[in-house]
Order: sequence, then C-alpha cells, then structure tokens
Amino acid sequence: MTFILSQVNSVANGMLKELRDKRIQQDRMRFRQNVEKLGSILAYEISKQLPYVAERIETPLGISTIPVLSEQPVLVTVLRAGLPFFQGFQYFFDKADSGFIGAYRKENGDDIAINLEYLAAPDLTGKQLIMIDPMLATGKSFVKSIQALLSHGTPAHVHIAALVAAPEGIAFLKEQLQLPYSIYTCALDEKLNAQSYIVPGLGDAGDLCYGEKL
Repeated sequence: MTFILSQVNSVANGMLKELRDKRIQQDRMRFRQNVEKLGSILAYEISKQLPYVAERIETPLGISTIPVLSEQPVLVTVLRAGLPFFQGFQYFFDKADSGFIGAYRKENGDDIAINLEYLAAPDLTGKQLIMIDPMLATGKSFVKSIQALLSHGTPAHVHIAALVAAPEGIAFLKEQLQLPYSIYTCALDEKLNAQSYIVPGLGDAGDLCYGEKL
C-alpha cells in the first residue's frame, strides 16, 4: 500500500507548498513547524490502519463504547533531519516507545552508500513500527535502518513515513523488503537526479531545519 497525501485537496498541500518554496524555506522555524504539522497529519492517516479494541467507558449520563488503539506503535526516526517530523508523530502517539538511528549517505563516485553508526530502540517483536524520515530518495537508508532494527525483534508491520518520495526509492523498497510494509508520503515526485536527490524535492531537510553542516 502506498498512501500519497497530496493526491487529495486539503490544507496539507499549503504546508507542502511552503516547504518547497525556496524563499519561505529561509525561515527555519516556519520550515520546522510545517514539517511537524505534516508529521501529525501522516500520523493520523497511519492511525487508521493500526489495530483497535473496543473499550466501554462511563460518561456522566450513561455508557459509551469507543474503539481505541490496542497498543501503541513504536516510533523510530533517523537523526537529524527526522526530529521535527518525528515530533509531529509524537503529538498523536504520545505514549509510544521510540527509537533513534544515526545514519548518513556517503557518496563514492556513482555509488551511494549508507553509513549507520548509532541505533537505540526498544523491543520490536510483533509491534507496529513507524519509520520516520523526511526523504525517501534511493530507499537505501530506510532498508539499512530496518535491517539493523531486526536485531531488536521482528515487527508485525512497518509503516514508512516520508515527506517526499521518489519512484526509484519506492521500487527499491519493493525489491529489498521482505516484511509487510506500507508507505505514507505527502508527495510522490518525478525522479532522482544524477546525484540521487529528489526532483523537484525540497532540498536538504536537515540543513533547512538546523543549518548547513560541514
């Protein structure tokens, strides 16, 4: 399953427009806030696919039965760009356990390698895992992160959340992932360029959130 938020008209498209606009991008706080808001919207969409159980509660006037999450998902994000996006998910899944991954792309000529140097995560056995990373470009960082997380147990389902995705990344996930998974993105863009950046994309999300790195 691939869910693309921008395929339906909503106020979310205005947030996505501001994320892409190179003039508005210069306002870092506004950029981070839009990333958080879109994280919350995708969290809501993902919540529709999670398991629920009916609970009876007593109101001042009677009894009501309401479906609620049977258990909290596990939220995992990739540092540093994923932090504001992750915050948006925490607003909805405020009791969820969380994990963090330190991964970055290393370019070696035409080849893109992913270095993963840090991982902290809870037990994932049988859990609904939400992988949170703003850009689904080549898909290599998602695949390497998920493979590393399997050392903490095999989740029941992986929900992959990205602000912007490229067709090449989606195809790579389909080829590489053996677990049940779904993709949720705000936009499916045209392609990757020669440097494996998403076109039209929005630039480097981490730099836009926090400033350029050396």
